[in-house]
Amino acid sequence: MRSVTPNLHHLELFYHVARNGGITAASRSMPYGIQQPAISGQITLLENDLGVRLFQRRPFKLTAEGRELYEFLAPFFSALPDMAAKVAGKASRRLRLAAPATIIRRHLPDVLASVRKARPDLELTLVDADQRAGFALLEAEQVDLAVCELEGRAPAGIRTEVLISMPLVLLLPESYQVARSGMHGMAVDLPLIRPPSDTAMSRLFAKGLAKARLEWPSRIEVNSLELVHAYVAGGFGAGLSVKAPGLTAPKGTRAWQIPDCPELTIAAAWRGKLSPLAELVLAGLRKRAKAG
Repeated sequence: MRSVTPNLHHLELFYHVARNGGITAASRSMPYGIQQPAISGQITLLENDLGVRLFQRRPFKLTAEGRELYEFLAPFFSALPDMAAKVAGKASRRLRLAAPATIIRRHLPDVLASVRKARPDLELTLVDADQRAGFALLEAEQVDLAVCELEGRAPAGIRTEVLISMPLVLLLPESYQVARSGMHGMAVDLPLIRPPSDTAMSRLFAKGLAKARLEWPSRIEVNSLELVHAYVAGGFGAGLSVKAPGLTAPKGTRAWQIPDCPELTIAAAWRGKLSPLAELVLAGLRKRAKAG
């Protein structure tokens, strides 16, 4: 006996025909447009696959096999609209967002608090990710929106919107006097504290050093700007940082903007059409970036 796996679309059409008492009535009540000849032809294919007649055409009447099949299919197809509405409802209140830890910690809470006022049922997943990881998560459809550094072009299919561009600065002891030689003098006087070399900020700084024809290897690498600031405040050297909204120099230090150095660009990124919830978050990010 041969194994039969009926076409799911054919089974759906049969369910509507059986439920509405005929092909003509089914074509009028289908949730999507399909003509009577197409329904009739595909039901015939289903009967050929199963090797049985499922109903009598005129007058309409289910055969014993047709009745058995309809009773099996009815619980699934009749519950499908409610299940679709339930799934859509969950999706409409769920947001999966990727961003570096500093952005998650410093800038997203106010934006998300505002969104939560409009959507108290908000369900949120936050993922710590840099540009490379954020783009990979978007391509795998594991997040809905990413906020990250933007270097170069995004992969095909990912849309980006620049939110803010910020100059890089060196955080210096307040008493340190910058010589006319600028960074050249600092490289002699002060150990360098910076984020890891594979971060966007450090790569941009390396371009600035190359332009100045200067070598200034780091003496201390830390994984957050907060730690850069803490170690500069502790007297360990000069720290690579950025002139960002809400980020201030600690007591006893001051920020010196690095000349002729590329700025750090922060962008929102997504695939396809943004959900209304993601649009709310993006609007909040735009407002925050504009406020500086």
